[in-house]
Amino acid sequence: QVQLVESGGGLVQPGGSLRLSCAASGFTFRLYAMGWYRQAPGKQRELVATIASGTSTNYADSVKGRFTISRDNVKNTMYLQMNRVKPEDTGVYYCNARLITGDYWGQGTQVTVSS
Repeated sequence: QVQLVESGGGLVQPGGSLRLSCAASGFTFRLYAMGWYRQAPGKQRELVATIASGTSTNYADSVKGRFTISRDNVKNTMYLQMNRVKPEDTGVYYCNARLITGDYWGQGTQVTVSS
């Protein structure tokens, strides 16, 4: 079955960096687009970044120039490098896989940006 497991969240100071990972299994990872979403307290889940099966990427305006999404099709893992983080980046970050059978989500990893 499809499994997506996020890791790398934690507490980071404003201006700092963090790298999230999403380990995928149960499907042919290299064939599918993947994405990162986040949900802040009291807000709806929102898109952070997506990456196609190749190298094409897309970012929310709020993270452009600060975050970088990437993937390793050998390790079946997707990453989100978060630089110059801001308090408004706080939230639960979810990994998403958009497969033929539907959308799949990880359990999420908490990111808290605070001094």
